[in-house]
Amino acid sequence: MNRRDLLMTGAAAAATLAMSAQTAPKARPGRLKQGVCGGVLGRGVDLEQRCKIAADLGALGHDLVGQKDFPILKKYGITPTMLPGIGTLMHNSTDLSRHDELDRMATEVIKSAAELKAPNAILLSGNKWGQSIEKCLDNNEKFIRRIIKRAEDAGVTLCMELLNSKVNHPDYACDHTSYGVELCKRIGSPRFKLLFDIYHMQIMEGDIIRTIEQNFQYIGHFHTAGNPGRYEFDLQTQEMNYAPICKKIADLGYQGWISHEYSPRPGNPDPVKTLDAMLKICEV
Repeated sequence: MNRRDLLMTGAAAAATLAMSAQTAPKARPGRLKQGVCGGVLGRGVDLEQRCKIAADLGALGHDLVGQKDFPILKKYGITPTMLPGIGTLMHNSTDLSRHDELDRMATEVIKSAAELKAPNAILLSGNKWGQSIEKCLDNNEKFIRRIIKRAEDAGVTLCMELLNSKVNHPDYACDHTSYGVELCKRIGSPRFKLLFDIYHMQIMEGDIIRTIEQNFQYIGHFHTAGNPGRYEFDLQTQEMNYAPICKKIADLGYQGWISHEYSPRPGNPDPVKTLDAMLKICEV
């Protein structure tokens, strides 16, 4: 290759890099990395549309999307922030008889997360099914101990989701922060943390900012939604002010993702505009 060809090749490469920089999605401003879940734009919006809109708005993470859909996320520069696939919400590791099946599922999910460079995989406690809280904790602990070394070796964080048992998920075991924190203390691994769903814990406990501050070391991921209704979290229709909540999370030095899991209020004429407004609230 002569000097002229070399210069032309270098110029072409530079042009390609410049074009990539121009077309790469730009993250939302602020100190928090923001992402979305499946329902933020309402029904009838497929994954590709949702990813395009999210990328345009600077929400560059997407929760609860599996490996088969990763090419769509990759196309729009979206990170698969929380992989699903280890059992179901009701039937999970509180039930000892399911541990072998869940173990096989966990092997596949952790492997996929490592391959996709997904930071987290979701865990769900399962229902109590007439068992004591202590028995549920023991069974959850036994299962997590079976799989935690695989997660550690893969660099994947397993996040147990805190859900409310008062409105949406009756009998769910891990329904208070204290339950999840106790599990974290028992497991004692940086690769086992909590998915702190702000909507769910507002219903069960309230006192959101203080609870996050006191238990921050055990939290690996956040979900948002307004209460009541699990709709968008504007100040006109719901009881939480997300701006100071997000400011506290950022002030604590949080480096993970906060993913929006609300559903647009029925009759919402412009869910895209609403998502943009919710992202703006969390720019702290």
